[in-house]
Amino acid sequence: MDTLSYKTASANKNTVNKEWLLVDADGQTLGRLASEVAKLLRGKHKPYFTPHVDCGDNVVITNAAKINLTGKKWEAKEYIRHTGYPGGQRSLTAQELFDKSPSRLVENAIKGMLPKNKLGAAIFRNLKVYDGAEHDQEAQKPRVINLKDIK
Repeated sequence: MDTLSYKTASANKNTVNKEWLLVDADGQTLGRLASEVAKLLRGKHKPYFTPHVDCGDNVVITNAAKINLTGKKWEAKEYIRHTGYPGGQRSLTAQELFDKSPSRLVENAIKGMLPKNKLGAAIFRNLKVYDGAEHDQEAQKPRVINLKDIK
């Protein structure tokens, strides 16, 4: 047996094949959508996935204003931030954040599922979220993907 034929191929910035994917969030549940999109962004669905390289795809999400939350999460789920000043803790419910910007609700869910480091920040820049059906990435010719078909 020739052991030299068993080499582990590690992806790098030059060998990664990034494509543009279009996901429709109409009628989707927030957490289930976010976990699948985080997998696509990270590149875990590709055979040459490498943990320390941005080998995921660019993802465009449309219809963020038609996302669903189950149970009482619209009133009970809180998004907490801090201004940096003493006593500066601010919180919004999911409904209040959704009323301000539906795309921020989706972005927060996906960002929480990515690594908390420089790589995670770089991967997050590959995500574009739009409230309506129109998007600005027609020139990239994104491939429409159904999240229920991904395994």
